[in-house]
Amino acid sequence: MSLDQNWFTEVGESTGIAFSLRITGKLHDEQTEYQRIEIYETTDFGRLMTIDGYIMLSQRDNFLYHEMLSHPVLYTHVNPKSVLIIGGGDCGTLSEVLKHESVKSAVQVEIDERVTRLSEQFFPELCGANDDPRARLVFGDGIKWVTDSEPESYDVIIIDSTDPIGPAAGLFSEPFYRDCFRALRPGGIIAQQSESPLLHMKLISAMRRSMRNAGFSDLLTLNFPQCVYPSGWWSATLAGKNVALRNIRDQDIVDKSFGTQYYNLAMHQACIAQPEFFRREIEV
Repeated sequence: MSLDQNWFTEVGESTGIAFSLRITGKLHDEQTEYQRIEIYETTDFGRLMTIDGYIMLSQRDNFLYHEMLSHPVLYTHVNPKSVLIIGGGDCGTLSEVLKHESVKSAVQVEIDERVTRLSEQFFPELCGANDDPRARLVFGDGIKWVTDSEPESYDVIIIDSTDPIGPAAGLFSEPFYRDCFRALRPGGIIAQQSESPLLHMKLISAMRRSMRNAGFSDLLTLNFPQCVYPSGWWSATLAGKNVALRNIRDQDIVDKSFGTQYYNLAMHQACIAQPEFFRREIEV
């Protein structure tokens, strides 16, 4: 991370790229038990949250990530009633999940409560579902939560994590996926943010291999734009427990009772397309 006068810059030493946003000031700076959280006001992207110097979200483009991590998996599942979100402390994913009337319960397990409390303060538009009676906010270790879950407890598990470093590294491991497989009901699906296909193909390939080894019978990586993340191209990977992930509830998407800014049937159909380099490099 670099601050040069009126710019916040995230420097990617391993990728050789940097991304900057013009700022007007810092609104908050806090070192929690787990990480450093900073919040800035930008000139063109609204408020910006960073964690340990890395951009987590901006008000301008977070809808891309939150919608694409939530709606594709929920419209692929035949009837999602029980959802577990690992991470997702800004509550944007939770808000999108609870737009689905079929969902009767959504448990969000975030390790750092301060992410959620600061989001309620600085990004209230993402936290409108926090008081929904179907929502349960838990602050603790998501890996342990899944390990301790009863078998066949959930229809969908969404892994809304930071990059696979530090506490989040275990969320990309085969033992964790095995626990997810056990915690899912038949026909269940996990959805996990899976970084940039342009920059992180080795990670995506390893994720998919671990998911397959954990027992998931079908895998599908979705592509979507995300301006503030490295390369501007992001992905989410679905893993199904004995379910075909290309079979979606088309008419339900067309008839959805809520508004979105990015997601619709055409975008769902488009996001599953895979470029040739991706097809060559995935190992499963």
